[in-house]
Amino acid sequence: MKIFRSTAEIGADFGPSILAIGNFDGVHAGHRQIMRRVVALARERGYTPAILTFDPHPAQVLAPDRAPKLLMTIDQRVRAMESEGIEAVFLLPFSLEFAKLTPEEFAESILAKGLQARVILVGDDFRFGYKQSGNVETLRALGQSLGFELEAISGVARHGNRISSSAIRNLVTAGNVSRACRILGAPFALEGKVVPGQGIGSKQTVPTLNLDPLNEVLPKTGVYATRTRDLDSTRSWKSITNVGYRPTFDGHTLTVETFLLDPLDNPTPIRIEVAFLKYLRDERKFENPAALKSQILKDVNVASRLHRRLAKLTVG
Repeated sequence: MKIFRSTAEIGADFGPSILAIGNFDGVHAGHRQIMRRVVALARERGYTPAILTFDPHPAQVLAPDRAPKLLMTIDQRVRAMESEGIEAVFLLPFSLEFAKLTPEEFAESILAKGLQARVILVGDDFRFGYKQSGNVETLRALGQSLGFELEAISGVARHGNRISSSAIRNLVTAGNVSRACRILGAPFALEGKVVPGQGIGSKQTVPTLNLDPLNEVLPKTGVYATRTRDLDSTRSWKSITNVGYRPTFDGHTLTVETFLLDPLDNPTPIRIEVAFLKYLRDERKFENPAALKSQILKDVNVASRLHRRLAKLTVG
């Protein structure tokens, strides 16, 4: 996987590309359909399967008060793209100056010359260029003169509803992570550094890994069955995670605390990804730490049964 942050970084040996354009937040089933089409065309024609996306999100520059909170970090998005067979990702910086490019300037300088696109895939509601003045038909017409084809992909629907990043955000913030998983094609996950806790868990309840998440969207407060992965090794663990304020200890700061169901071999991970599989229960205040510990052990039993069922499904 090659990552470029400007067209100036592209070498002369890059070669023609099959290119999809979009924000791809969440990399949901609809996004994955586009990526698989990109890879299929690239293999058929001998070109590079590539993605053009923007950092930061255009709305954060043009309308920050209305910008959506993002489901994924850039690193998570890139890893998901790579898993679908994408070989090059262009993370173009989005700025007010960039936003002033006309549709014609964007298509010629970035798509045709910079990225050497031969086929471009976009959603059927794609808009681009100064004040979003360009649409799918604009890009199709420009492609005829600049030497690229255009494929506009209709959105993927589930149960009559179009899959979208905004719908997934609503599911995650409502705690419905299992349904979000089905739409995403993979579990919703938070990633970041492991940070010191207050030491209460290891002494009075159970020891946890405390995550400082980089993601902008967090699940509803509560307890979840999760899977935790060390981002710097191949280690992973079945786990349960509490997202909340630790009311039993009169906490006021939101924390993401993960208890591993498998043994933690040294060293303690520095960076982790916590994938949310199923909502188990609300966070609530207990009479004392002993009562909380008793509930945690019940949560562990519930989560362990879920993990065993998932393992059987995976093997089958």
